[in-house]
Amino acid sequence: MTRFTVNNQPVAYNMDPRTPLLWALRDASNLTGTKYGCGTGDCGACIVDVDGQMRFACQETIGALEGTFVTTIEGLSKDRGHPVQQALIAGNVPQCGYCIPGIVMAASILLRANRNPSEDDIKEAIPNLCRCGIYPRLAEAIARAARFARGDEALPGSDDEAAALTNSAARSGN
Repeated sequence: MTRFTVNNQPVAYNMDPRTPLLWALRDASNLTGTKYGCGTGDCGACIVDVDGQMRFACQETIGALEGTFVTTIEGLSKDRGHPVQQALIAGNVPQCGYCIPGIVMAASILLRANRNPSEDDIKEAIPNLCRCGIYPRLAEAIARAARFARGDEALPGSDDEAAALTNSAARSGN
């Protein structure tokens, strides 16, 4: 039996320890937000957070994760309220949506480590492949998420949005 924590809940998987984390999450825990894309760790559809580090769930065996803390897209935010999710929605970035959970996880890990990433930092930290071609809007959306997280910009539709616009105008002298 392999034991670790998934989305702040202790789990014990009675599965072969060589089972990829992806299949334990999807089949045993019914956490289907983590997607199967390639099975080789090349596409990023299966990215999860393991102890604060980006990992490809298709490449991690559950036996190697004993005692770790795993966060999936379901554990990041119950209501899509995470700044990365909000910025992607506000920027109209998602297309088919298949790659989005992995992108959100990779971006959230980046922003936890770097609160003000450059465009190059973003491009380097997001290894995900997207067949819909969201790349032109993606870097700006992640930069916007960083601004949301720092409090430099309010989330769209929030009560703080007007205050943030007023503060921005005051800083620029308009």
